[in-house]
Amino acid sequence: MLSKTAVVTGASRGIGYQTAPKFASEGCEVLALARSIEKLDVLCEEGGKQITAAAVDLSDAAQIAAYCKKLSDTGTRIDYIVHNAGLLINKPFMELSDRDWYDMLEANLMSGVRLIRELSASLNSPAHIVLIGSMGGFQGSSKFPGLSAYSSSKAALAVLAECLATELAGNDIRVNCLCLGAVQTEMLAQAFPGFKAPVSAGEMGEFLYDFTVNGSRFFNGKILPVSLSDPKS
Repeated sequence: MLSKTAVVTGASRGIGYQTAPKFASEGCEVLALARSIEKLDVLCEEGGKQITAAAVDLSDAAQIAAYCKKLSDTGTRIDYIVHNAGLLINKPFMELSDRDWYDMLEANLMSGVRLIRELSASLNSPAHIVLIGSMGGFQGSSKFPGLSAYSSSKAALAVLAECLATELAGNDIRVNCLCLGAVQTEMLAQAFPGFKAPVSAGEMGEFLYDFTVNGSRFFNGKILPVSLSDPKS
């Protein structure tokens, strides 16, 4: 069987850092993206030669375009995208500036918009795009003070998955959004200091691999909660 290629964003820490090596261990070529080249270098050392890392700021449209053009020029074909990169600003609503809102939307929504748009010509048919959302952006879930901008931006990402699933269906490209609950990461510690999550980043990385590879057989255009409980419940 021909090797598959997966793009994993936010790969320098947390869930992304655990997801990329799982794909590599299963024989996939992995293109790992994040801003920190130092942490990506460690990932490549630990994950093996099937991981190729690139320092790309996904909030920078020009960097995304340049990286994707390079892939296209080399004829790289992509089977999976796990868009995990994101930003969390924890501030009460009345203290959030317009800049805070723009930064959150750039990191959590527009990064995915631009990445998928620029990579579209390199996607195989079939392919599966998995957008990593949050239970904070899942309708009807518990909401928490300080996370209005984060939750709103993740809700927008979830609806994007529904829209893209319809628009890309003709190319046999499936798109789903997984709204993750509490996973033990630096970002969770930032949002909920002292809270101990029931799921580790490594466990979630294994789940993301399995869902990305197999989930498109059963789901398309879905917003799926992946949570044992809400934080503080």
